[in-house]
Amino acid sequence: MQSKDEIITKTKKLLTNIIEAEGLELYDVEYLTEHGQKILRLYIDKEGGVNLNDCEAINNLVIPSLDADDPIPEAYILEVSSPGIERKLVKPTHYTKNIGTKVEVRLHAPLNENIRQKKLQGTLLNYKEDVVTISYDKGEVLEIPTKNVKVCRLVYEA
Repeated sequence: MQSKDEIITKTKKLLTNIIEAEGLELYDVEYLTEHGQKILRLYIDKEGGVNLNDCEAINNLVIPSLDADDPIPEAYILEVSSPGIERKLVKPTHYTKNIGTKVEVRLHAPLNENIRQKKLQGTLLNYKEDVVTISYDKGEVLEIPTKNVKVCRLVYEA
């Protein structure tokens, strides 16, 4: 049986070029179980954001490829969605595009003895392959090893 990560990797490889050919980005892929149902969730994006018509078009476009290559051996529900306003930052380009934006960083473990919480908010200052840098609590600059970042997402401020 394939692992969740293998299914996600195969799906990204199968669908990235198809979606990009339509002028959209395959932002992220999730494969999970909700209420006893397997769900393959594709997050798509484009400059200016996506709408319901984009999601429907991509849904209809990818179904034949998913059926033909069958990267998932069991029954599942396909969902195509926008990553949303408080989107997760997944790829390096997502981080670099959002420098200067408020983010919430959830950690696998506390950062150090002084910062024991595993959920931090601040302004994204920089991103490198191994470090996410944020301005935190009255301007203190924190360098967070990416291996300790469980999730980093944008914070919407009205």
